[in-house]
Parts: sequence; structure tokens; C-alpha cells
Amino acid sequence: MDIGLLSKKYAVRRLDRNDADIVYDMSRKNEIFYRYHPPFVTKQSIAADMESLPPGKSCDDKYYVGFFENNALVANMDLILGYPTEETAWIGLLMTNVRYQNRGVGSGIVKDVCACLKQLGYQRVRVGVDKENPQSNSFWSKNGFCVISETEYRVMELVI
Repeated sequence: MDIGLLSKKYAVRRLDRNDADIVYDMSRKNEIFYRYHPPFVTKQSIAADMESLPPGKSCDDKYYVGFFENNALVANMDLILGYPTEETAWIGLLMTNVRYQNRGVGSGIVKDVCACLKQLGYQRVRVGVDKENPQSNSFWSKNGFCVISETEYRVMELVI
């Protein structure tokens, strides 16, 4: 996949261990997320997330990417293709820089990512949401995602 196609507005590139500092600096300011999704972020947890894979997936299926505007990290996303089914993409994380929140930035990123995934032949996008996090639930619902199951987390899906 050409990750540059994930956004029409932002420069997109893969993030790796060398980017842990900038991801940490952005993430640690997102206190609401970690109130509902402990433990609080560390540079080590970011590095582990960059390499974490669900069962049956390889690093070729994973895109831990950053969205940049003038070299500033606007958002990061953990995207797994073909999970949990071949026609589904899983967003393991989307975190928008607090300086860019409540301005439609995250919604714009989701719209562009979903359009790209649809062009690649994916039929749905899923995300896991902390049930008690009102900000996350509102965001994904506003972007057309519907609850399809609830266990420890709420699984939400958008048919694209």
C-alpha cells in the first residue's frame, strides 16, 4: 500500500522506534484517552505498540503511521490490513494531537483513510473503543461507525 494515499491533506510516513519521542510527546498530552485506557503511555509502550501484531498477521500487514503538517505530528494511527477478516481493516489506534482536536482533523483523516481502503478493495473498517470513554465513543459514532459487539471493549464498524 502506498501510505501517501491515506491522506489528501497531510504528509504520511511510517513511524518507527526513532519516532518514539515525538509520539510520546503528543500522546502524553491526551489525558482523557489514558483516563479510560490505562496504563499511561511510556516511550517503551509506544515502541511495543509499533511492533505489536494480532494473531495471524505479519509486519507486512501493519502500518503504524504519522500524519504530519510542516513536520509537526498531527496524528498517529495503527492500521492492520486484512484483520480480523481479509476484507476488513482494523484501526488499532488513532490519536490526534490535542492542539488539533475539535477542529475536524481526526474526522478528515478517518474519511481519507476509509476512502483509500475502499479503493484497495476493503469492505469495512473496525475499531476497538473503551466503553466508558465518551470522547472516543462520540468520535467514532459521529464518523459513522456502529457498535457490532461488546465485551471488554466496544467493537465498532463502518461499512465502506
